[in-house]
Amino acid sequence: MPASPSPSPSPSSSPARPPVPAADLTKPDPRWQIRIRGLNKTFGPQHVLRGLDLDIERGKINIIIGGSGQGKSVLMKHLMGLLKPDSGNIYVDGLDIVPLADVEMAKLRRKFGMVFQYAALFDSQNVVENIAFPLIERYKLSRDEIMARVRELLKRLDLDHVDGIEQKFPAELSGGQRKRVGLARALIDRPEILLYDEPTTGLDPVATKNVDEMILRTSHDFGVTSVVISHDMASTFRIGDRVSMLYEGKILVTGPAQDVLRAPDAPVREFVEMAGLTVPPLGVSA
Repeated sequence: MPASPSPSPSPSSSPARPPVPAADLTKPDPRWQIRIRGLNKTFGPQHVLRGLDLDIERGKINIIIGGSGQGKSVLMKHLMGLLKPDSGNIYVDGLDIVPLADVEMAKLRRKFGMVFQYAALFDSQNVVENIAFPLIERYKLSRDEIMARVRELLKRLDLDHVDGIEQKFPAELSGGQRKRVGLARALIDRPEILLYDEPTTGLDPVATKNVDEMILRTSHDFGVTSVVISHDMASTFRIGDRVSMLYEGKILVTGPAQDVLRAPDAPVREFVEMAGLTVPPLGVSA
């Protein structure tokens, strides 16, 4: 009697594929420059960050949106090491910055430049002194070396054509000029990462467009990784390569701007609609 043919293996009996290994966050990643995992921060009874996970893409404009009180500024301070989380990790090129001592953190901060909301220039110092301040504080450079670096940035940021710009004080500058001087100060130490805190707050539409162009040009010309804290949705969708929404202490959605615009999450859709942007119906491409 001929042997019965062996039954074909069922899909369930097929050898299981090995699990995809988790990324080793302690090694630099060619795509992601900052990787945040499980970040928690409380202030008394207020739980501001709730197990937040977020990846910041290298060399791109990463925008973090969200309403007031959602924790955007708290997150920014963690990136700079100005606040320590209750728990969680922040990896910058594979190095967890959370346990770093003050001296180590001070060295790592040289990777970062900070562009403050209202430029935060020193009223008693002229443009050259404001821009050169980080170099004077950190290094022993000659005046000629410092002036060469300052003038290079004035030229690259289209400030060199302003008559007498080097000796002007902040009160003598327009709003747009102050923003550019603040950016020059952030760039003077040649950082890899630029943090922008609400860069278009209080600006009219023309000035906002100019700041957007400044961020785009800086990203392109200097090759920096940009992290922008914003609630300006028009600006966000105009310049953002990657957009993440912070809501109730967590990143609710993250991805390319158009993917966020199509997100089904009710808080995202409401936030975008309240900003005056059109949200496509669910299931319909933007």
